[in-house]
Amino acid sequence: MAKAEDVSRMLVLLITILPLAAQGSRLYSWANRLEETEKEKVTNLQFYFHDTLSGKNPTAVKVAQGTDTEKSPTLFGAVFMVDDALTETADPKSKLVGRAQGLYGSSCKEEVGLIMAMSFCFEDGPYKDSTISMIGKNSVMNPIREMPIVGGTGMFRMARGYAIAKTNWFDPKTGDAIVGYNVTVVH
Repeated sequence: MAKAEDVSRMLVLLITILPLAAQGSRLYSWANRLEETEKEKVTNLQFYFHDTLSGKNPTAVKVAQGTDTEKSPTLFGAVFMVDDALTETADPKSKLVGRAQGLYGSSCKEEVGLIMAMSFCFEDGPYKDSTISMIGKNSVMNPIREMPIVGGTGMFRMARGYAIAKTNWFDPKTGDAIVGYNVTVVH
């Protein structure tokens, strides 16, 4: 009889433990720890952002503004929607590698500073159909600015890193600009 009770206890124990073992690294019903399958890669990209507010075919357009934006020396409250070309060199006629799509807004009252929420959408080369997401403050008057890379898609899924921006050319009359970007991402 003792053997039958021991077998029953053993079965109950197995029935209890096996489902837990089968869960592996499941933390909760809603969270799983994923295994690392590959080492992370570090990629450096260099391209030029062509922001055109003037002419017949602007790539950045004002979509909203605050009640006092026109009185502000920094255009505080102005929001622009963007679909800017990304090229290999500063020459607007150089090879198109992608587009910067998103928005930026004047977020500072005391300096010309933008909050940028932008996807760099690549249309050429090994990163075609992949994107990098950048969001952060751009202190436009600084010669060199750093902004965070917070994600991506395709080859850049789970990306993180930073973007260094340096104005290559700026027209104060129109607001048009060409900005060089040096982007380093871990993915």
